[in-house]
Amino acid sequence: MILDALAFSSVWVAAAATALAAAASRSFGAPQSPELLALAFAGTLAVYSLDRLRDVARDRMTAPSRSTWVERHWNAIAGTAAIAALAAGVCAVVLGPAAIAAAAAAGGLGALHRRLKHVPFAKSLYVAAAWLAVTVALPAAVARPPPSAAAFGWSATTVGLALVANAIASSARDAEAGAAVIGRERALRLALACALAGAGAGLVAPRPQRALAAVAIATAAALVGFRPGERYGLLILDGALTLGALWTFV
Repeated sequence: MILDALAFSSVWVAAAATALAAAASRSFGAPQSPELLALAFAGTLAVYSLDRLRDVARDRMTAPSRSTWVERHWNAIAGTAAIAALAAGVCAVVLGPAAIAAAAAAGGLGALHRRLKHVPFAKSLYVAAAWLAVTVALPAAVARPPPSAAAFGWSATTVGLALVANAIASSARDAEAGAAVIGRERALRLALACALAGAGAGLVAPRPQRALAAVAIATAAALVGFRPGERYGLLILDGALTLGALWTFV
């Protein structure tokens, strides 16, 4: 299936990062930078592709369909990860020191993901922080003129809470990290609370940043209809980030 290929190859989640970076740039009043969007897409694709390859054995219990797909396309995924990492590095150099720092921070957290993701309550925070570095901090760093502290704060709060909600829900689906301690239902309620808090923050933000409320609203909607299946988590939860980000352009 085409959707399986998009989800299991990590192209879908990379598209979410790209859409969020574009939405954040728009909220700062900055023109869209092809290099920035390429870095968001290629960097995310590289990190997630490597994670899929490294964790294929562990993922057989929680994501058997994805694991089977990854094993079947191992060489293609490895090649894609290498090309994407190279492309991300070139884009980071073109964009300058801020981009290199953001890419290094996100990539470093991604490299530690295997060791950190089972630590209760840590996963949601560091995953959201890595995504914020690429999707909000980086667009702010390369914007000219740079956004005000208030504009950055509203954008980071709104998008950050949506990302935390997404990460908590992902852990709930896999019954790992904090969800393994407090249970799936409580974790999902916490995720929904974070998404709704992000929506509330976005709706009271100044007008340029107010549009980002759509990201949190879409995430909350996906959580209301949550299903524990692999495809729901990969396609619907992550797709909600993309949908919300694209909504900001309407």
